[in-house]
Amino acid sequence: MPKKYIFIIILLMGLVLLSSSLVIGRNLPDKDQPVDVIVVKGAIFSSTARYIERGIKQSEEDGAICIIQLDTPGGLVKSMRDIIQAMQASEVPVVVYVSPHGAMATSAGAYITYASHIAAMAPGTHIGSAHPVSIGQENKRWKKNDENPYEFGKKKEDDKKSKDKKKDDKKIKEDKKKEKSSPGVEADIGMEKATNAMVALIRSLAEKTGRNADWAEKAVRESASITANEAVKLKVVEINAEDLRDLLEKLRGRKVTLPGKKVVTLYPSQDNIKYIRMSAIERFLLTINDPQIAIILMFLGTMGLYFELANPGATIPGIIGGICIILSLYTLGSLPINYAALGLIILAAILFIAEVFTPTFGALTMGGVIAFTLGAVFLIPAGVPYLEISKSLIFSIALLMGIISFLIFTMVIKMMRTKPVSGKEGMIGKIGTAKENLDPEGTILFMGEFWNAKSEGDIIQKGKKVKVEKVEGLLLHVKEYEE
Repeated sequence: MPKKYIFIIILLMGLVLLSSSLVIGRNLPDKDQPVDVIVVKGAIFSSTARYIERGIKQSEEDGAICIIQLDTPGGLVKSMRDIIQAMQASEVPVVVYVSPHGAMATSAGAYITYASHIAAMAPGTHIGSAHPVSIGQENKRWKKNDENPYEFGKKKEDDKKSKDKKKDDKKIKEDKKKEKSSPGVEADIGMEKATNAMVALIRSLAEKTGRNADWAEKAVRESASITANEAVKLKVVEINAEDLRDLLEKLRGRKVTLPGKKVVTLYPSQDNIKYIRMSAIERFLLTINDPQIAIILMFLGTMGLYFELANPGATIPGIIGGICIILSLYTLGSLPINYAALGLIILAAILFIAEVFTPTFGALTMGGVIAFTLGAVFLIPAGVPYLEISKSLIFSIALLMGIISFLIFTMVIKMMRTKPVSGKEGMIGKIGTAKENLDPEGTILFMGEFWNAKSEGDIIQKGKKVKVEKVEGLLLHVKEYEE
């Protein structure tokens, strides 16, 4: 092919790619701007972050205002940071609307709200309680007695002075003496680091969006929480809106600064509203992003493999069990879990399977039930309410696991004790008929075939029933059968 044709093809391909990129990055119109709505309800997980990122990209393609309708008790820090980064990099305005009535934006939800270009809340909603929760090992240090709690960036000197005035001089001296002799109190360094990091994050978001940074810090350090009306008064959010229509009306004329210092004035359309729903895969991943679902999947997977190994060739239980265990490990891998507890759950599965190959009359099964119960109880650290596993669910699964294991084990033992029905062993004890006198040898009709037989006792007359006692090659050793 001539070089000029190759050059023309490359040029055309470049033009196609350029035109497609221009279509993807559409600008907001000056009037009647379309609106895309993302509905987020429940805890924030990795699947939620992917859904919001996809929704923001879709809004950029549509050239629409992106509204995140939020109702969450909190979630994972990593997923929250992914969402904040997507919102901060958005080429279209992102509005967070805490709705419907009774909804909340606590913990991770407060950070997401602060990261938005414009924040709004419906009546009857609340925001705050953004203190980080300690996950895993604690790291302790001694904290001096004269270290006071930090609030709004100032020491609480006034409260200390007012208390000192009520004490007499003698009491003050005694208190100071005790303070000097006391080593202090134990503090968690890991928790302090996490808290300070989260304070820095929310203050930086507040400073960028012009919201109340002091209250944001209080929400992190003291888990403060306020209503929608209070949030507007304290400049935590900008709008208090009854519903989506009211929100769109109150957004009219507001200015938003996008990346590149591009200022956009909002004139949202009341008619051109599109809801961006979760895809089937996103809904499925969000459903299994629940430690209770993970525990159930691990139970089903263990029982499936246990049944498959106890009854080789069943196939389907083994396939389903393997899939359930993989899905369970995927879920647990995305959650803040105690890995020692996960080790106990895996140990439980190993013990159940080992029972099939080395029958210990229930000892391994009992150990598996105990390991599974302890692992499930300690799997999620305390203080994470939206990830808490129901204790009744744990003990119900442990009881069910023990019962199913006992039934399968009993069935296996019963099968092992069943007499063979084929081969030489299967012939012993069966009944035949003498076709001639056995003195001591002769012919018998046995299982529809003629066999050479030898009497193990007296002469057996023709036509008598005989019972096979032993098989020796093609010769059957029989005795007369008495019904």
